[in-house]
Amino acid sequence: MTPTYETKFAPLALTATPDRHGRVEGYAALFGEPDRGGDIVAPGAFAETLRARTTSVKFLWQHDPAQPIGIWDSIVEDQRGLRVRGRLLTTLKQGEEAATLLAAGALDGLSIGFRTVTAERAGPHRRLTRIDLWEISLVTFPMADSARLSPAQSDDAAALATAIRAAASAFA
Repeated sequence: MTPTYETKFAPLALTATPDRHGRVEGYAALFGEPDRGGDIVAPGAFAETLRARTTSVKFLWQHDPAQPIGIWDSIVEDQRGLRVRGRLLTTLKQGEEAATLLAAGALDGLSIGFRTVTAERAGPHRRLTRIDLWEISLVTFPMADSARLSPAQSDDAAALATAIRAAASAFA
């Protein structure tokens, strides 16, 4: 039996507008937290798909495959969940509109598009243990309450943070 294509939503909290390059980062899914549909993503659920994927995971508008709005530069599992870093393509009309909606706080969701490979029952919840990730979208209506998206730290800000830490350690 072929697994069914599914989507899971996660709200985003933008602490500032996307930077001038449209860069954003945050979590597309969080481990161990039930979403409004009763699903829980298990740690390691994305590992195989991220390792084996030969094409990029798409950055879409509202799960519409005809409307890519950006590029995910980094998608990794960490202890908390599926951490993503990407760029809105603001030269595209929909990418520019998405950046504007994010900056205004009118858009408040991230969602993953996937196929469940393996899952198990965990009381009233379905525990997703292996997921084939296809895409991550900006969406209007989120399902999970804890995943967040924020502007990516610019290279200048990262260099400044490194310099401040180095200076602080000199005084320690």
